[in-house]
Amino acid sequence: MKIINAKVYTEDGVFQVRDVYTDGERIAEQSTDDIVMDGAGCYLIPGLTDIHFHGCMGYDFCNGTHEAIEAIAAYEASQGITTIVPATMTLGRDTLRGICEAARSYPNKKGAVLCGINMEGPFIAMARKGAQNGAYVHEPDAEMFRELNAASGNMIKLLAIAPEVDGAMECIEELKDEVVLSVAHTTADYETTAEAIRHGVHHVTHLYNAMAGLSHRAPGVVGAAADDERVEAELICDGLHIHPATVRQTFKMFGDDRIILISDSMEATGMPDGEYSLGGQKVIKKGSLATLEDGTIAGSATNLMDCVRVAVQKMHIPLESAVKCAAVNSARSVGIYDQYGSITPGKAANLVLLKEEDLSTVKVILKGKEL
Repeated sequence: MKIINAKVYTEDGVFQVRDVYTDGERIAEQSTDDIVMDGAGCYLIPGLTDIHFHGCMGYDFCNGTHEAIEAIAAYEASQGITTIVPATMTLGRDTLRGICEAARSYPNKKGAVLCGINMEGPFIAMARKGAQNGAYVHEPDAEMFRELNAASGNMIKLLAIAPEVDGAMECIEELKDEVVLSVAHTTADYETTAEAIRHGVHHVTHLYNAMAGLSHRAPGVVGAAADDERVEAELICDGLHIHPATVRQTFKMFGDDRIILISDSMEATGMPDGEYSLGGQKVIKKGSLATLEDGTIAGSATNLMDCVRVAVQKMHIPLESAVKCAAVNSARSVGIYDQYGSITPGKAANLVLLKEEDLSTVKVILKGKEL
């Protein structure tokens, strides 16, 4: 396939009009077929990678079935999210093991490519559990992680941990070379977070959410993460989790090299308003808002491509930065950038054409084939 006339997102993080070729499932220097796709009036970007979301279309990754993963993967691909690292919830050990085993045995033949697991619970602080189920909160346990990671076939790419809870620092020290560790669902202050970073934590789960905010006398997790160039931070840009001004200020603090856009979407995404479930808890969806019965925000009901649109169109983040944070940085953070995340010969031909005028999706190309 040859794609012509599109404004192509380059490895340098800018858009340039140039031809792009695919050969089979890969981006190539030249194409061996006669298929030509005209991308005039469009941006051509790499398929996005969502490293933190729970589900969509009435399915949750924690259902622990191939049917659920396949339905999730199909929807995500249709939206231009072509590689996925879905998240677990705070659940029991046996349930988590079943989820990991389902991911390990998933054939990965259809839809977005399942590239790993984000283990969001259960090593969190009860006081900041958010929409997680407090009945299953567990103290940090390196052996439990290893057991689950083995069950997954070493697919766990991210592990959430509240650094202030008993045993957390020891667990961080023990696992720092085995998985990307992320501060999450935490009451940690600046000093505790900085200590965790020194021990080996270099990621923050959904910055601002399920943690104390940034204050002039108590900079907290946000301040500690911003201070250290090694730390990357997830950001939910659905327009509900974080105020647009705060998103803009965060880009100024961290720069677009260290921010990863995520959706944190749950099973109600892509579905009509109504009652759904998250980690066994009832969730009510109204428009783009998903909440527990007590009003706690329960993930989002917005996919990552829509988050990119919100970031650009409503929060005034440059498109170049939004694409970097949703395709490049995300792939790098979970170690798959050698295969995904840029329009580079040799990488997977996962591409999305967006209309220049409104960023609506025109075409999605997955493994070299138009969906």
